[in-house]
Amino acid sequence: MLELSTARDLVVTGIVFGVAAFVWAGWAQERPPAGWGWRVVLGAVSAGGLVLVAFGIPAAIRFWNTPTAIDPGSAAFLWYVIVFWVEVIAIIVLAIVLSRRRRSDLIAPVVMIIVGVHFVPLAFVFAQPIIMLTAVLITAVGVAALFLPRRVAAPSFWTGVLGAPIFLAVGAISLIAALGALGA
Repeated sequence: MLELSTARDLVVTGIVFGVAAFVWAGWAQERPPAGWGWRVVLGAVSAGGLVLVAFGIPAAIRFWNTPTAIDPGSAAFLWYVIVFWVEVIAIIVLAIVLSRRRRSDLIAPVVMIIVGVHFVPLAFVFAQPIIMLTAVLITAVGVAALFLPRRVAAPSFWTGVLGAPIFLAVGAISLIAALGALGA
């Protein structure tokens, strides 16, 4: 499930997914169910994301010159840039459309679906099967959040409370495996 020959990419995956867990857990705080329990859970997931970042950044710096799947100038790097910009443009356009249609409550699930779908080509770019697993799970979270009860919580809550732990878990698995492979 992990390609350890490009462990540096897994370190960076751990960092990026740590940031994603932090951001999505924060977005989930928009309108969670009543009570303080969910805020504690979301705070813990946010803290876990920051821990991944704190451990990942020094490792990324230390092992930056190790092999990567996306050397600048390669076809993989070009695909990475294209996929990134398509994702950014799609998110911006759909956020504007949803806002103008007074459906801004759907922005979080739609963004999660776009993020999930964008991982499909990136799984091939990075040759990391775990990214494909993440693509499937994150896309499913976005779709599910469109249908979960709005009277209980905002779609952003459902999106974040389901998606942030996935980012946290996959990020932790990636970072721990990479550090082991790199002998750190």
